[in-house]
Amino acid sequence: MDAILYSFRRCPYAMRARMGLHLAGTDYEHREILLRDKPHAMIEASPKGSVPVFIVDGTVIDESLDIMRWAMPDANFQTDIIEMIDGPFKHHMDRYKYASRYDPEVKRGDVNLEHRAKAVENLALIEKTLVGHAYLRGEDMGPTDMAAFPFVRQFAAVQREWWASNPDLRRTQAWLDTCLQTPLFDAIMEKHPLWVPPS
Repeated sequence: MDAILYSFRRCPYAMRARMGLHLAGTDYEHREILLRDKPHAMIEASPKGSVPVFIVDGTVIDESLDIMRWAMPDANFQTDIIEMIDGPFKHHMDRYKYASRYDPEVKRGDVNLEHRAKAVENLALIEKTLVGHAYLRGEDMGPTDMAAFPFVRQFAAVQREWWASNPDLRRTQAWLDTCLQTPLFDAIMEKHPLWVPPS
């Protein structure tokens, strides 16, 4: 099998893809890129220009959940959680974290607390789902955990002290910590040198 993955280490979408491929034991060429300097070969394969891009035997798969489904064909995602993470939660997280991108009156580096509060409201679904068990569907990490926690990780990192002290998210905080301490996460966060196209 001839396979290539274009990835960016800190991108939560790329993390999803790498976890699925790692669990499947897929052998592929890892091409680490810079988002500000996307290689022509990646754009040629996937004009939308975002990672991950997985090319396997000539077929291009450029959506993170589709890569997970390719790698884990029996995966059963919890649709309500996935739709919340990829929809309203991501919307509010971006506007909380990158407030100056969306409001020219906000100083660079400042956050939007209104969008932070909305994102916390979204996370109530995860908080409720975790009642009585460590992961979203029991005592073992499943595909929904893998698809969701990289985004919650990004949210938690914006204001770490606030995140750690928030009493409304105790189960979500413990879940995220557990996910981050798994061998799977350690494996997919291995650092790769920047891919340089052949001259």
